[in-house]
Amino acid sequence: MRVGTFVLAAQFPGQGQGEALHRAVRSAEVAEEAGLDSVWLAEHHFVPYGTCPSAITLAALLLGRTRTLRVGTAVSVLPTAHPVALGEQAALLHLTSGGRFSLGVGRGGPWVDLEVFGAGVEAYEQGFPGSLDLLLRWLRDARVASEGDRFAFREVPVVPRPAEAIGATDPAGPEVVVACTSPKSVRLAAERGLPMLLGMHVGDEEKAEMVALWRRHAREAGHPASETAAASHVSAGVAQVGDHRAEAREALLKAMPGWLKQGLDAHVTVDGRARAKRDPVAYTELLCGIHPVGTPQVCADRLAATSERTGITRFALLVEGSGDLATTEENVRRLGAEVLPRLGAA
Repeated sequence: MRVGTFVLAAQFPGQGQGEALHRAVRSAEVAEEAGLDSVWLAEHHFVPYGTCPSAITLAALLLGRTRTLRVGTAVSVLPTAHPVALGEQAALLHLTSGGRFSLGVGRGGPWVDLEVFGAGVEAYEQGFPGSLDLLLRWLRDARVASEGDRFAFREVPVVPRPAEAIGATDPAGPEVVVACTSPKSVRLAAERGLPMLLGMHVGDEEKAEMVALWRRHAREAGHPASETAAASHVSAGVAQVGDHRAEAREALLKAMPGWLKQGLDAHVTVDGRARAKRDPVAYTELLCGIHPVGTPQVCADRLAATSERTGITRFALLVEGSGDLATTEENVRRLGAEVLPRLGAA
């Protein structure tokens, strides 16, 4: 089992953006010190829900500051990016980090980002599969041309090629993971043989169903059984370690609802469409109930149960839910020192 952190660089009420980003960087540095496997970086624009607008840029910084930690994006939003530019950046990080970079990509939402970056709502509603396929070709081929409606260009050489990596665990190129929130996105990932990143808003039962659906679509697409069985999906969640379960829950219930309300209310749709809004307190209580929040033993049992029920062995856990730097650092250290040994992962 591989346990890592999920970093949003969340801006809690009363905090500055620099404070949020400093906590994000420190939590990643402490994650390596604590012996965790990875850090996964979220990307958001124009909202305090997350103050990192370029997950791949922050990934570059953290890869330079660490030596063993795997660093991934969770996710780089593909509809507002050029697939070739993102592919070049991913290849560069793969080559220069010894293969420690994972590229997580997703469709994002129907936000005003699409207007600001000139992508348009069609890039969100229709363009994700084509952008993903162009990105994959860039990461795998020596030369690439495109005749798509959105991206059309003559054949050009891929420089630098991910396959030129020296000493990487996977010399073929960086791992690509797809954020999946619907049967359609599960099928998209499965047909391409790409592992999924499953969100923290869903529990074990739904994640197990999505893994089973992924395997079925992957087999139908011709991927061998050995490959589908070995797919390394990632489960996002929340973790808060405390001496008592009530203490851990209280740390999150004091801080997260204010952050969620401020952050989620700031999202603006590109075309004025209505969107459902979660109740911040109820959502925090849900997260506390389905994820590792409690004593070290409770956290270990929760992770083991999720792995047993879903078959997922990789975790990206939000550790900054208290909103406090010192508490976040202690939370990460306790994950490494007190939870991992109980999982047999130390």
